Amino acid sequence: MKKIFFVLAIGAVCFACNSSDESAKVPEKAADTVAAAVPMIVDEKGLELIGASDCTTCHAIDKKLIGPAYLDVSKKYEPTEEVIKMLIGKVKAGGSGVWGAIPMTPHPDLKDEDIREMIKYILSLKNQ
Repeated sequence: MKKIFFVLAIGAVCFACNSSDESAKVPEKAADTVAAAVPMIVDEKGLELIGASDCTTCHAIDKKLIGPAYLDVSKKYEPTEEVIKMLIGKVKAGGSGVWGAIPMTPHPDLKDEDIREMIKYILSLKNQ
């Protein structure tokens, strides 16, 4: 359900931003409200891959669920190649201890390049 809401919110923002008809534009106050609820998409492929995986079962953008919020992850790690490689390994292997005792499920079947795109999206949230 969260995935459907998130996709619909993203679609609404994209539609509002791409409309050339002045009458179809979202009022400024409403646009600010939507922008606060949905961060700017920097890496759409990463977001799509996250939505197609089981990541949102344990993670949300702005609040802790079972695992940390993506915003918290983005604040903890710098988007360097070394850090991205380390995080790819963490996603593939799973584990616990960094964010608490509850372990993250391993994801050995995800492709490294797909994980890389997801991580790039998550780390891009730091600037939002």
